[in-house]
Amino acid sequence: MSFKARRSEPQLVLPARPTPREAKALSDIDDQHLLRYYETVVGFFRTCPGRTGSRPADLKGAIRAALAEALVYYYPVAGRLREEAGGKLVVDCTAEGVAFVEADADVRLEDFGEPLLPPYPCVEELLCDAGDTRDIIGRPLLLMQVSFLSNFVPFPSLSFSFV
Repeated sequence: MSFKARRSEPQLVLPARPTPREAKALSDIDDQHLLRYYETVVGFFRTCPGRTGSRPADLKGAIRAALAEALVYYYPVAGRLREEAGGKLVVDCTAEGVAFVEADADVRLEDFGEPLLPPYPCVEELLCDAGDTRDIIGRPLLLMQVSFLSNFVPFPSLSFSFV
């Protein structure tokens, strides 16, 4: 199987409203060196049958706006990691935002196989390049990509890379 995905450049999505400016130390569990990397998660979502008429005209924009709203309540996710003396990680709640990428792919969900189970064929073409997944200091804590497949009407998909 082969297909092409067209992606926008990453844009920062900021919290929709002002958030607290503070630093939050990670727990000893979250601060382990073996856990310092970006993890990629891919999810495929179908719209509910009969609900296509209630979908926003700009679904990608609606998802971006919902993300901005969620970042108000989960504001540390819009911050950046820094390493203190002694190697302890801290989240600086700076409201710098998370990375957001829009994509379209000329592939149908059915092309990924039935039943739909990982590993998905050619998934690397679907995902944007997150860079060095072990380089987490000073970078957005979340990279979200919303991809619409060629049979978009029922099948948007999302992929996330997060620390």
